[in-house]
Amino acid sequence: MQHGTLILEDGSEFNGFIFGASANATGEVVFQTGMVGYIESLTDPSYCGQILVLTFPLIGNYGVPDEKAVDGFGIQRWVESNKIHASGLIVSDYTEQYSHWNAVESLSSWLKKHNIPGLYGIDTRTLTKKLRNHGTMLGKIVMKGTDPTSIQFQDQNEANLMIQVSIQKPYVINPTGNISIACINCGMKNNQLRILCQLGGKVTVFPWNYPVKPDEFDGLFLSSGPGDPEIQCPETIKIIKSWITSEIIKPVFGIGLGHQLMALAAGMTIKKLKYGHRGHNQPCLLEGTPYCFITSENHRFAVRTLAKDWSVLFTNQNDQSKEGIIHDSKPFFSVQFYPEHYTGTHDTKNLFEIFLDIVQSYKSTKPINAEKYLVVQLTKRVSDANAPPPAFCKRVNKVLILGGDGLTIGQEGEFDYSEKQAIKAMKTESIKTVLINSNYDIAVTSKELSDNVVSVPRTPTWVEEIIEFRRPNGILLSFGKETALNCGVKLHEEGILQKYSCNILGTPIQSIQITLDRCLFTQKMSDIGEKVVPHKVVESLEEALISAEQFGYPVVVRATFPESQRISCYVDNREELISLVPSILTDLSHSLIDKSQSSIDKSKLLIHKTLKGWKKIGYEVVRDQYDNCIVICNMENMDPLPLRTDYSIVIAPSQTLSSDEYNLLRSVSIKVVRHLGIIGTCNVQFALNPLWMEYYIIKVNAGLSCSSEFASKATGYPLAYITAKLVLGLNLVELTNNITNQTCACFEPSLDYIVIKIPKWNLDKYDQYSNKIESSSKKSTDGVTDGVISIGRSFEEAFQNALRMVDHDIIGFHSDAPTIADEELTICRAERVLNFATAIRQGYTIERLFDLTKIDRWYLYKFEAIIKFIVEHSHPSTIKHKFILREAKHLGFSDQQIVKYSRITELKLRALYDQYGIQPFRKQIDTLSGEYPAAINYIYYTYDGQDDDT
Repeated sequence: MQHGTLILEDGSEFNGFIFGASANATGEVVFQTGMVGYIESLTDPSYCGQILVLTFPLIGNYGVPDEKAVDGFGIQRWVESNKIHASGLIVSDYTEQYSHWNAVESLSSWLKKHNIPGLYGIDTRTLTKKLRNHGTMLGKIVMKGTDPTSIQFQDQNEANLMIQVSIQKPYVINPTGNISIACINCGMKNNQLRILCQLGGKVTVFPWNYPVKPDEFDGLFLSSGPGDPEIQCPETIKIIKSWITSEIIKPVFGIGLGHQLMALAAGMTIKKLKYGHRGHNQPCLLEGTPYCFITSENHRFAVRTLAKDWSVLFTNQNDQSKEGIIHDSKPFFSVQFYPEHYTGTHDTKNLFEIFLDIVQSYKSTKPINAEKYLVVQLTKRVSDANAPPPAFCKRVNKVLILGGDGLTIGQEGEFDYSEKQAIKAMKTESIKTVLINSNYDIAVTSKELSDNVVSVPRTPTWVEEIIEFRRPNGILLSFGKETALNCGVKLHEEGILQKYSCNILGTPIQSIQITLDRCLFTQKMSDIGEKVVPHKVVESLEEALISAEQFGYPVVVRATFPESQRISCYVDNREELISLVPSILTDLSHSLIDKSQSSIDKSKLLIHKTLKGWKKIGYEVVRDQYDNCIVICNMENMDPLPLRTDYSIVIAPSQTLSSDEYNLLRSVSIKVVRHLGIIGTCNVQFALNPLWMEYYIIKVNAGLSCSSEFASKATGYPLAYITAKLVLGLNLVELTNNITNQTCACFEPSLDYIVIKIPKWNLDKYDQYSNKIESSSKKSTDGVTDGVISIGRSFEEAFQNALRMVDHDIIGFHSDAPTIADEELTICRAERVLNFATAIRQGYTIERLFDLTKIDRWYLYKFEAIIKFIVEHSHPSTIKHKFILREAKHLGFSDQQIVKYSRITELKLRALYDQYGIQPFRKQIDTLSGEYPAAINYIYYTYDGQDDDT
């Protein structure tokens, strides 16, 4: 293991370990807050000559795909250029054992091929904060054994970067395209070129200094790129000026550096930002509208002043910098962000389509007004056809909140916390509240918080009595899980809400009905071109048998409505189906209450295609009434389908999705939420094929769910509070991020840590429960009392900490069992996760474990790393080494574990800590990976650090 050091120009040093090429490197040190996309970022020419710091700690998980693979236009498919442009890479925790169907090599191997060094084991949060406070700095990666003074700091802006990132001579892509586009390559990314071709452009790519003339093309595209535009591209500025001042008017569109060049050509001035915008979560407001878009950016410069006849098109809502400009009467516009960003959000990708539409209109001599057309197209809904009616989002005088379920022994009142946040939000708007909550002695139900608290069942009869007596003119259904949603549906269908003029605030009741009825939901997803898990609706055993034969066994048998999780079973063969279906249909017919008044037919069953072994992925999405959408958090079940989330270990953010998969599912989740018209937070769940790019939508939770609570705790984003504000008609742009107090709530949290939730299995405390956990036949409260959440800078650290919190008798990832059988790994029992420790000790290979469980190999590699460390270092002499002891804490070993394995005393261990300076550090959860300082102390402790945040 080779040591290396990052040295900054102020003399600061960060020691770590080399991966990739064994080489020294210099450059401007910049940080990037995206949680995926290390391949695309490294090959982005905009990072030319820079040492890139990735704030998300776990890097390399999904490896590197074939960089030589090309698409139908001959453009490289998985990278943004033909080489790595960054001069070095700095990460916290590097993963050599990658796992992904599309990967062909590790990140280290790929870096080595391009002679680029990487450095891991760095406290990237401390480094990011230093860059935040002091601005971008020069730095150098120096290998151990090299004299640091022999490596000089180099500012890449002093070199001619265009020679490195542009081309030498013009070339044509997609020669059969029907729109002729000239493209000035100042460091163009492959995806920019790809999109222009996909939209029908015949693209001629020119060097940055080539004198392109407007009379030879239909339009001009200005690419992104690196460096100071005034120093690097004076020739390009002259070329652009000739286009925008020509009597021959041809549309011009610029991105990134192209935006800055457009501004300079128009006579504007630019400024240098302290450390720039580099990430995937920058909120940009479309000027003159309430519409805000989440964008990806990588730049150091911004437009300072406007020129005559030009206007602001987009504004950054964090620092109010100008993110887009447009000419008042001519078809010239540009944006600072990357609408095409392959590894970031795709919210403004249609800017390319808009540009080519404008080009086509000028080509046909029927020019359209660029600014008006931009606004119309950017604010167009996903699909107005068959969409639910608009939501009712207005201020009221008094609201009724349908609260959470009654708690069982040992359960946490997570929904009581949500209700508390909702009540606080209403109080800030001077709105009185009436809370129905079954847990009367919980703090949230105290008189000091809510104006009125009622402890009654959440049934239409009881709720009507409360409405009649208290007379609220609004009702909130989003804070009491599916019980509250179903109660709200019945109140609506029975005319109770209309009778008392009590309006459902936020998500329309029609949208709630759609999410509760699987048949309606399937149709709505089909309306927008999306697919749910293939299924058939059946009313008899004969129909069930036919459907099962069509899908092939095993199949899932499920009720058409989600009120009863009990009616959901995994069936392996025909005999099981024959014995099961008649009894379920009988139970359904007996359990229906006032079936005639329900819009949901509950007498039918669904026969589902099984997706056993597929990944279960969730996205927590927030939407306001202006159609602004943000993704707060994505999460991944470690256990594949069909195991329910209640019983699975859940990780946020996802660790085994590529950038491509992450952003595809993000875009789809937003598309779904917009079509349904949901207001506030909701959770969209996907099944993702682990072998290739294929997915199905499983369901949408139309209000706060257990996943919402997990997302809120994992990110620090106050989902319940924000949802309560949104249902009153406020929008995300005008609300503040309470964590920073200086950024708006319309943003997507960026994590610089990993969060793991492990369910609390208390099956052994109840005689009526078997230790075997069924895939879907019990309610979530049966033997599972919520779960514990652990936060860390490495998977192993968070994982072992979580295990210890689940049960005080568990010291970590450890099992005393001498042997294990396959069944104990394949059947989901409460103790199964610890059985993996025994299996690895026993000699089970990663491939064998994967074949048995279909748990992604990446997680199995992490399990193996913990056990290997125990086996290799269970001796007093080895643990006394500083590096080994630090590694033990990095892997999440507690003092009790270290004492047990190394057979030294706890006093000696603590003496070693003092000797080596090993200690835990306080880190803040700030929602923005250190880009902005946190205003509140939401703290976790980690041994992977260099100093404290507070």
